[in-house]
Amino acid sequence: MNDFYDLVMRRESCHDFLETPVEQEKLNKIIEIARLSPSACNSQPWSFVVANKPEVCSKIAPCLQDCGLNKFSENCPAFIIVIEEKVNFKTIIGGVTHNQYYAPIDLGIATAHICLAASDLGLSTCIMGWLNESKLKKLLSINQTKRIRLVIGVGYAATEEIHEKKRKSFDEIVRYIK
Repeated sequence: MNDFYDLVMRRESCHDFLETPVEQEKLNKIIEIARLSPSACNSQPWSFVVANKPEVCSKIAPCLQDCGLNKFSENCPAFIIVIEEKVNFKTIIGGVTHNQYYAPIDLGIATAHICLAASDLGLSTCIMGWLNESKLKKLLSINQTKRIRLVIGVGYAATEEIHEKKRKSFDEIVRYIK
């Protein structure tokens, strides 16, 4: 990638992965970048479970397919499960005084870092929020008191074609104060 804009333009949700395994080193680098993500009061309210073995991934996929959604996950060679952890005391106080719960924002930032890091390494991703949390917790031995917020599919895209991004216009989303 030449610059950050090119990286952002290249990143898109992938629904067609190759069977090619994702290298452990690349997954480690992606998680390291997520670990370095900013968070409110440096609370770092996240942990990640990484699955990259075919026999495990084939059991994760059905947990993401309730109501016929995310069928493409059957072909996903790796998953990163994003778990919300407790925030620190400063973040709790700041959240109460400002009526703002920061953990979901922090998890969003870490997730964006994951997806952009994967793209920078030649991988594709898809963020999935539709999941059977109880089945997934049981399968992956995740404590029932934890919250699984997202699952990110990671792998090599079957095609390198980049689709046009359909977004609101610049003028619809920004207003400068004069």
